[in-house]
This record gives sequence, structure tokens and C-alpha cells, in this order.
Amino acid sequence: MDSEPLWTFPKWANQAAVGVLLAVVGLPLYAGLLLGYGAHPTTLNVGYQPVQPVPYSHALHVGKLGLDCRYCHTTVEHSAMAALPPTDVCMNCHHAILPDASQLGEIRKSYVEGTPVRWVKVHDLAEYVYFNHSAHVTAGVGCLECHGPVQQMERVRTVAPLNMAWCLECHRSPESHLRPRDQVTNMDWTAPADEQLRTALGKELREKYHVNPNTDCVTCHR
Repeated sequence: MDSEPLWTFPKWANQAAVGVLLAVVGLPLYAGLLLGYGAHPTTLNVGYQPVQPVPYSHALHVGKLGLDCRYCHTTVEHSAMAALPPTDVCMNCHHAILPDASQLGEIRKSYVEGTPVRWVKVHDLAEYVYFNHSAHVTAGVGCLECHGPVQQMERVRTVAPLNMAWCLECHRSPESHLRPRDQVTNMDWTAPADEQLRTALGKELREKYHVNPNTDCVTCHR
């Protein structure tokens, strides 16, 4: 008479073996996909450069022609949002300049039909993050600090991660990011080359503009 085995696997172990096999194969694949997604420009917000419905060149309008940021983004000094210009603003010039250019087809259509151009948002913060443009502009933070050298960009792209660590770094030590208020939209302005003068200017502007950034959660998460 055969003796019974001292120990046997329960029936559920058959299914567990399949689960272990799937985990061994699936977890590395999942980790690879997760890392790939995490490193993508649309996730990091660095290098994201969407194609716009109208090939508007900041390099031409800002860099070459010297157009001030506030001509188009009219609310940047007074509102949380930096408004996009209505088509009327574009047509102020393009009634006479290149009125029949093929690149401006969407602009003419928008103007005639009274419908907005569907611009693709480039610097798109998460909905749970509050950011106020006017607070930063009046504090002397230049457009270049967040948006980079747009005067050199044919198509706007993101150059900063715009994540919490990046924002907190500036909030904790804002001096090196400040400039005179009348130079905020001047893309060619540079701080003094001498480190002592640069540090002194930052401290002076911080005191002059009463810049004391809060690092409490409620500052950005309201």
C-alpha cells in the first residue's frame, strides 16, 4: 500500500504559477512602458513643440521685428492668464502685410467667420496647479525665465520642466531670477556679468518689489 505524500500543493497553486509567469514577463514590459511615458516631452514638458494651425514665428515677430510680448498677450500684467490675441490683432498688420499669404489662411477664415483659431497650448500646467502671470510679472520675473528664448523660436517649445521642484527652487531663492520691471518683456536683457553686482541687484530688486514667495502648499494648490 502506497503511503500518502507528506505535503501537496493546493489546487490554487496552478493558477498562482500562471500569475507568477505573467508577472515575470509583464512587469519588465510595464516598467519599460512606464519609463518611456515618463520620459516623453509631453510628460516632462521639456521639448514639447506641437504643430500649430498657423505657423506663427516668434523668431520673426519678436526676434526680428521686435514685437513686445504684451502686444499679443495683453492680460499678462493684470491677470492670472496670459491671453492669446483675437484675430483682429493679427489683422491689424496683415490687412496690409502679406494679406493673401497661404500660411495665413486660418487667420483670414477666423476673421471672416468670427471663429477663434484653435491654437494648441504649449505650456499646459496640471489643473490642480494655480499660476498667476501678473504676480510674477509685477515681481520682476522675466518671460524668458519660464518660456525660454522665444525670440529665437520658429515654433514655440517648452524649455523648463514646470514641475513642483523647479518652482520651489525659484520661490526659495528668487534673487537670480529677478530683473527691473520695465525689462520683464525684454528678451535681450541680461543680468550683470559680475557675480557680486548680480547678487546685489537681485537682493535690491527683491527688497524693492517686496518679493517674498510663499512655499506653502496652498500657494499653488488651491
